[in-house]
Amino acid sequence: MKVVVDIDLCQGHGVCKEEAPEVFAVDEDENRVVLLQERPGEELREKVKLAVKYCPTRALRIED
Repeated sequence: MKVVVDIDLCQGHGVCKEEAPEVFAVDEDENRVVLLQERPGEELREKVKLAVKYCPTRALRIED
């Protein structure tokens, strides 16, 4: 699994960080997501899927 972030769409809401803090952080100065793990393990798939689902700007996706 690979996590992809569209930085142009990201507005730094932080929903992804709440859903999967092992994978996402937020740069408060830039109001953008920071990807901590581009290829998280399968044990984090459900958390990442929730982060993608609830991203208000649809800036996240998963590639297999």
